[in-house]
Amino acid sequence: MRLLLGPALICAMLTCAPPLRAQDNKHLNEDVNTRSLEGVVTDAGDQPVNGAIVLLKDMKTLSIRSYITHEDGAYHFAGLSTNVEYQVSARTEHGESSGAKTLSVFDTKKTAVINLKLKK
Repeated sequence: MRLLLGPALICAMLTCAPPLRAQDNKHLNEDVNTRSLEGVVTDAGDQPVNGAIVLLKDMKTLSIRSYITHEDGAYHFAGLSTNVEYQVSARTEHGESSGAKTLSVFDTKKTAVINLKLKK
């Protein structure tokens, strides 16, 4: 069976069809001046650390935010300025700590990933 479509029907189908590109623009409502940081805190044996305190320091205002990891060792900070450098580190109540790492203003990823490893 052969289906013939007239020019008016083809035009109507193209006009009413949602643009395919709209699905690719899922971040349109996001603020282009913000980003997020996430990662995993692990111990010396590369096991995720539950209850580690992750500290995020804004190097412009020197304010500090914190996050306590869960069983998977993951942490996440959202709403970070793209024009500010941040320093991130982790520690435990047992005295283990990671070195401080920097999230640079030159890191243009919308979601940056910095994993932290604890040492005694």
